[in-house]
Amino acid sequence: MSLFADIVLPLAQPAYTYAVPEGMALEIGDAVSVQFGLRKYYTGIVWRIHEQRPAVSRVKSVVRRVYDHPLLDGHQRALWEWVATYYMCSLGEVMRCALPSLIKPSADSESSLLEETFYPRTERYYALAEPYRDEALLNETLDRMERRAPRLYECLLEVVASEDRQRCGEVARRLLAADSTPLQTLVKKGILTVCEHTPDREYEAPNFRLPTLTPHQQEALDRLRADFKAGRTTALLHGVTGSGKTEVYIHLIAEVLAAGGDVLLLVPEIALTAQLIERMERIFGARLTAYHSRLTNQRRSENYLRLNRSQGGEFVVGVRSSIFLPLKRLQLIIVDEEHDASYKQAEPAPRYSARDVAVWMAREWDGRTLLGSATPSLETWLNAASGKYGSASLTERYGDAELPKIYLSDTRRAAQRGERHGHFNKLLIDKIEQTLACGEQVMLFQNRRGFAPYLECPECGWTARCPHCNVTLSYHKYRSQLVCHYCGHTEDAMSRCPSCRVVELQPMGFGTEKIEEQIAELFPEARVARLDRDQLTSEGAFHRIINDFANRQTDILVGTQMITKGFDFEGVSLVGVLNADNLLLNPDFRASERAFQLLQQVAGRAGRRRAGGEVVIQTSDPTNPLLRQVLNDEFIAMARAQLAERQSYFYPPYARLTILTLKHVDVQVVRRASSELAKRLRARFGSRLLGPIAPAVDRIRGEYLMQLMLKIESSASRLRANELVAEELRWMAEQPDFKSVTIAINVDPQ
Repeated sequence: MSLFADIVLPLAQPAYTYAVPEGMALEIGDAVSVQFGLRKYYTGIVWRIHEQRPAVSRVKSVVRRVYDHPLLDGHQRALWEWVATYYMCSLGEVMRCALPSLIKPSADSESSLLEETFYPRTERYYALAEPYRDEALLNETLDRMERRAPRLYECLLEVVASEDRQRCGEVARRLLAADSTPLQTLVKKGILTVCEHTPDREYEAPNFRLPTLTPHQQEALDRLRADFKAGRTTALLHGVTGSGKTEVYIHLIAEVLAAGGDVLLLVPEIALTAQLIERMERIFGARLTAYHSRLTNQRRSENYLRLNRSQGGEFVVGVRSSIFLPLKRLQLIIVDEEHDASYKQAEPAPRYSARDVAVWMAREWDGRTLLGSATPSLETWLNAASGKYGSASLTERYGDAELPKIYLSDTRRAAQRGERHGHFNKLLIDKIEQTLACGEQVMLFQNRRGFAPYLECPECGWTARCPHCNVTLSYHKYRSQLVCHYCGHTEDAMSRCPSCRVVELQPMGFGTEKIEEQIAELFPEARVARLDRDQLTSEGAFHRIINDFANRQTDILVGTQMITKGFDFEGVSLVGVLNADNLLLNPDFRASERAFQLLQQVAGRAGRRRAGGEVVIQTSDPTNPLLRQVLNDEFIAMARAQLAERQSYFYPPYARLTILTLKHVDVQVVRRASSELAKRLRARFGSRLLGPIAPAVDRIRGEYLMQLMLKIESSASRLRANELVAEELRWMAEQPDFKSVTIAINVDPQ
């Protein structure tokens, strides 16, 4: 009887069928090596084993099984299939995202693929040979050695004494002080055995040093326990900044680990993991596993394979991609700062939301998902308010610290009165001066990196633009370069206008680099640092900036959104927001919600250990209703106003969105393709389809873009809508004129 296996490859392709060689034992979920095409070899995943020979003349055979255990279990395969179906991509694209790069190598030959196949580092272990486990024989041998071979005696005695620390009587070589020579001699004499295998982690007994909860935290914890016990699989912990949500997380994590379950704690940014991991390690020790892109490929791959073999009791802190880790007994997922857009992958497919995947996993696998935020997304808040999710609140800061006092500073009025110096109003300058005089620290937030958004000629209006994208090039003064923040194109900055060749180009607008320069001029005695993507040249550079600020070796920290998320610096008593207007004026239905969240989060960095924290928000529109809501900490008022507006215009959470982005190097081709696709989709969905339109940035990396937006009712079947869209996309792919058009599908865009 011939067997065949459907193999998923890390390509945007369907599964391909291969023959299973006679005598090869394969399991569903196994990693295997296969040949694809004439010269390419890939690592794939066995998805199905069957007896149905494909209708082709020649079926290639599986080359070999890679590991001695499946990479995916049933839960993991179900997760991949749901992600592929819901987010409208192939299983191969999910595989590319879910597995570390070293576990899915490809090569031009079978031998090269074999060389590149990753195996975790092994460790040498020694143990007593079976006959010498007899106590009488062992004692007799030790007595004889003590008289005749003292070095062998000391070595054997050390192995015996170390056995009780290891499972199965094995002792890791790294734990032995003995030289290699006596160890090898004992092995040759048959007294010891030696083997190599991947070391098991040595966990401490579950006696975690848990923080003491305040009455408010205990009340929130009890409420969450009750919600989970009542059968709710998802709950929201809504706590003001600095209220101690992490302490509640810690108690829930400890309960699951003590029962032998697995816990996954998701954070939105790699930058957040440093402080959080350090704090969690003090409590949970070796149980904690970090997983993010700043780890080496070797470390990520080793972590993945070790977790795949584990039978429970694991605690992982990681970013978005950690949702795909093979945790066998996953009972709790905590999504910290659940509102953060970083949980949604933008490129490439699958364009998934780790938060929404976590909610699905809890519902399907009888686990629990806890969403935590000081400013929850409106979708999550509405689900909690309606009773769909459980909920608990923390309305007071930890340790009786007060919420910061917020001031709105009018930039227009300051300019009219001559009270504006560079990009700083007098109010903010005075507050910085007072803060530094008290020996405390300042954080300054500007949501744009670089020195200036663009250079412009004051004479003829020429601006430097990216040759590949329809955007201006940002000016980075410290390296004298113009950079495209879309495609990465870089060129040297010019001093004179290349068009009129008369005058020098002028920087327009301002970014973090310019703020850093100006604040250093205003306060020359202050120690100033900057934290943005340009500064994160390495993990060491990030830690150096953060540690210097935490240790008060820096007085003023200038940064982008990075500084708004999760950091806990006890010395910060003043936060300045340099330009709130650019947060409010984004052409996005979520602009007001995001602005409120960002301003509240950055304000929450001030005064976390003491009373008197202050926040100065500079704006040209101090009467803006949203800014007044920020000023008065009116989250519920903001939520209700925004939800009413979204309901009127049929936006989430009252509708579900799908955006189709068509791309091609020829603008006429992409316009014809988008018009044809819109006509066919409109025949199926009617007025639910909007477009086609050109997005604000309509050319990226040399390709022109057109977009269609589909709005369907929240009560309607998302999967049925996806099926209808997929039918039309298959039709498009078969048309000769449109085969070269790329279509990116973004389900539930953020």
